Amino acid sequence: MLQLDILTLFPKIINSYTEESILKRAQEKNLVKIAAHNIRNFSLEKHQKVDNRPYGGGAGMVLMALPVLRAVDHIKKTAKTKAKIIILSAKGKQFDQKMAQDLSRRYKHIILISGRYEGIDERVKKILQAEEISIGPFVMTDGDIGALAVTSAVVRLLPGVLGNTESTREESFSNIKKNSRFRIQDSGFKEYPHYTRPEILKYKRKNYAVPKILLTGDHKKIQEWRTGKALGLTK
Repeated sequence: MLQLDILTLFPKIINSYTEESILKRAQEKNLVKIAAHNIRNFSLEKHQKVDNRPYGGGAGMVLMALPVLRAVDHIKKTAKTKAKIIILSAKGKQFDQKMAQDLSRRYKHIILISGRYEGIDERVKKILQAEEISIGPFVMTDGDIGALAVTSAVVRLLPGVLGNTESTREESFSNIKKNSRFRIQDSGFKEYPHYTRPEILKYKRKNYAVPKILLTGDHKKIQEWRTGKALGLTK
């Protein structure tokens, strides 16, 4: 079972997401344990203060190191295995599917630290030997969405979480083992388009049909079509 701890200033944001749908069922099946921890509970400051002005001047406030370090120490006391510690940060390495796969396969305990304000005191990263991860080249008000994005991407890859294991194989950015010249073997490829019933969609006096190739039952030709579409979308 994967243990996934998320440090945040707003646990309700985390819980409202992880207690629904696939993540909820994964926890009920004991495939993952997700816990949100309020960083304020580990503050030694008056009124549970967790931020302060940056040294050297500048706009905004910085999340202080001690509350975060104390929170991690608290989690480690009951942990059964060594944790992989990740800080969600706009200056971190961009998160991708390969990273999600590595995290799901290599670790039994992951700690995600969600920052706020202008960021987290840099000494947290050094002391915890944490890895910084970004979910994209943009800046948000907090790291909570980033932490949830990583959580969703990692948990769905755990064996037994999704009912159909094929769902994690032939999808955008996933590695597909090469068994013919028509299969994609690069983790950077986007997924081909999907269609479902009805065969002809009638909408505002127009008909939108499913590509005929998908109705033929010719798996080789269908695979060729899907590979071609994936290559085109990737380009």
